[in-house]
Amino acid sequence: MNDSNAPMAERPWLAAYDAGVPADIDVPDEPLHAALSAAATRYPRRTAIRFFGRSLSYAELDVLANRFANVLLALGVQQGDRVALLLPNCPQMVVAYYGGLRAGAVMVPTSPLYVESELEHQLADAGASVVVCLSSLFGKVQAVRPRLPALQRVIVTSIKDFFPTRLRLLFSLTRERRDGHRVSLPGDGRTYWLMRLLSRARSSDQNVEVNADDLALLQYTGGTTGVAKGAMLTHRNLVANTLQVRACFVNLANPSGPDIVMGVLPLFHIYAMTTVMNFSIRGGGTMVLQPRFIVDDVLKAIQRERPHLFPGVPTMYMAINHAPHLSRYNLRSLKGAISGAAPLPREVQARFEQLTGARLIEGYGLTEASPVTHCVPFAAEHRVGTIGVPVPSTEAAIFDQETGTRRLAPGEVGELAVRGPQVMRGYWNRPDETAQVLRDGWLFTGDLARVEPDGYFSIVDRKKDMIITGGMNVYPRDVEEPLYQHPKVREAVAVGVPDPRWGEAVKVYLVLLDGETATEQEILDYCHARMARYKVPKYVEFRRELPKSLVGKVLRRQLIEEEEARQASRRAS
Repeated sequence: MNDSNAPMAERPWLAAYDAGVPADIDVPDEPLHAALSAAATRYPRRTAIRFFGRSLSYAELDVLANRFANVLLALGVQQGDRVALLLPNCPQMVVAYYGGLRAGAVMVPTSPLYVESELEHQLADAGASVVVCLSSLFGKVQAVRPRLPALQRVIVTSIKDFFPTRLRLLFSLTRERRDGHRVSLPGDGRTYWLMRLLSRARSSDQNVEVNADDLALLQYTGGTTGVAKGAMLTHRNLVANTLQVRACFVNLANPSGPDIVMGVLPLFHIYAMTTVMNFSIRGGGTMVLQPRFIVDDVLKAIQRERPHLFPGVPTMYMAINHAPHLSRYNLRSLKGAISGAAPLPREVQARFEQLTGARLIEGYGLTEASPVTHCVPFAAEHRVGTIGVPVPSTEAAIFDQETGTRRLAPGEVGELAVRGPQVMRGYWNRPDETAQVLRDGWLFTGDLARVEPDGYFSIVDRKKDMIITGGMNVYPRDVEEPLYQHPKVREAVAVGVPDPRWGEAVKVYLVLLDGETATEQEILDYCHARMARYKVPKYVEFRRELPKSLVGKVLRRQLIEEEEARQASRRAS
């Protein structure tokens, strides 16, 4: 934990904090869902969620979360059981998340983009006993269900369940069957419709004692090794990071009413979970939920709902900047936006600020830290390439790469390490990998960075090979392993290459077996059938051999440098 009495010399970044941002926060000794109870008591009629024009008040959300908690308890869910959520941004996601926590369950958010093999791995590793899924994703769950002995119950909901009445009827008539949302559930006594369960459940509080140090979340990440594993985040971790983010945003609070937050980042991702969902509920704010990022829909929602805050990723701001009908929309309600998950190009930042009048700043974090550890102060001058300064109650330092024990001086490049109340307990059932990243009270991030004398940090490179494309994490192994199963492929390596739209794009280099030939389209079709869409390579290059070290390790960095040189040459010509 961070020493809150550390002198300024050890935390020079405190001088850069915006006025009113504290050096440290007090983390209450309470579970995360206590914030929903408090908001419902204090602001019962205030809107908690806006979803396609429908409003859900805090009183209504509180009752629904209670009902879902009682549903789980009636189904036999015990404290500490894992409940997986396979849902896009919709009210059901918030209800199931907070209701599950009230029942003492450990939530396991899962990407709706996963193909069956990816879904099966995560559910099996977590030992999930319940899955809550969208009806259009029920087929995936059913396909893997026979191979998951721990999975006892599946609860299904339709995206239309919280639509306004007119939109729900229109959806039922025109899109429900066509888009795969209309399904029939088996009469097996283990599969249920969510809304039916909620209508029958009690709305009373539960007698489940959940403590701040209990496990709240298994958030899956590739960490520093590229092998998907669950970061164990406690209620205290999540409460702390929510308060840390709110402290950084203190000067953007709406003085005349609730904070309204644009919620288009996927809530199954820890970034949105903290900066949209938990952030809003902690302050009694309103989240405007969008299931997908469709630029025209987002622009319409901003004009209609008048949000003040917009957490996002660079590709979202880029799409807004270049939207063909942008002049039709009034975006001036926005006061602040925070960009994470990938480097923010300066030209994207400047253009977005010019269009909206909002302040767009960059932040940094990782799943293992709930996730936010650094943020550029809103009142500070823009510095190109910096991730800003540590958030309150967080310490950060640069350690040598060789031993990880020697703290480096400002300006020297080494591995970034952080410590604070938001840092995870460890990796689920992986003590060896936990020991690799949690050492002497520090979380070693796997990112190479440097710090300036005034406490501003900059990421130089990634020690890990993770690719961040459009704000989504892609681990090379997830792309390479399916390709190694291709009957024509001898070697495969996936890297991230610079891309003007996505920040980074996945590119694969392939060496085929002797005598074999293949086309780029053949490889892409193969990948589409075996991995989530965002993992599918944007580029395929065939080679006779791959560059390797003396011990046979593929030199990924050399491939990236070759691609960067090729792109630079094209720009120069």
